[in-house]
Amino acid sequence: MESNVKDKVVFASPHSEEERSFVAGACVRKLGIEIPAVLDEFGNSTESAYTAWPDRLYLIDATGRVAYKSRPGPFGFKADELKAAIEKVVPAR
Repeated sequence: MESNVKDKVVFASPHSEEERSFVAGACVRKLGIEIPAVLDEFGNSTESAYTAWPDRLYLIDATGRVAYKSRPGPFGFKADELKAAIEKVVPAR
């Protein structure tokens, strides 16, 4: 993707957990991602369980259930929809 080249986040596909962790960390740093990021294990069990391809945003509630699932991203990501879902799940302080 042209934007990846511009942002210098172009890497070969990792061949180990260590390489995958390095690439993920580099992407988080270079893209300035400020929300917590988690890394699926090398077999992609989470991706398979949640059908996370193409990219999607998920909100998991306190009971472990999916409270929100976005449309395919990145163009299907709607911040206002996610915010509304978070407000339903997280009590106001």
